[in-house]
Amino acid sequence: MVVNKLRDRYRVDLAGLQAACEANYARLMRLVPDMRNDPEARRIAVTQGEQMLGVLALEVLQTCPYTTTLQVRQEHSLPWLPVPQLEVQVYHDARMAEVISAEHARRFRGIYSYPNAAMHQPDEKAQLNLFLGEWLSHCLALGHEYEVVR
Repeated sequence: MVVNKLRDRYRVDLAGLQAACEANYARLMRLVPDMRNDPEARRIAVTQGEQMLGVLALEVLQTCPYTTTLQVRQEHSLPWLPVPQLEVQVYHDARMAEVISAEHARRFRGIYSYPNAAMHQPDEKAQLNLFLGEWLSHCLALGHEYEVVR
């Protein structure tokens, strides 16, 4: 059996990536509707019964006329769970939001050859934006405003 390298190569699903970024923009605008004018951090707690599963922290890092940069991170996580931290660029004119940084990696390419030195998946950018969407959806469905008891 001969494998056609060109046919079996990963191709960017541009429409899918744009749809994920548009949906992420809508979710972020529900969670932080005034991010352009009020850059105060927002914390959303996710619990299961009495158990705290974590707190989603959304912090505005930079605001410009057409864009906002947010840091999205998990706080008060379960001790055995790695703590995710993403930097998200929000494009208000295009009504899209995309992950531009995750952990220590920045500015993702649309396609990576595989294997590669950093061991990125061929569709790393798409996976990160889908992860952000699932994370935000989960917080919208099950989260509540987090307030520290004094």
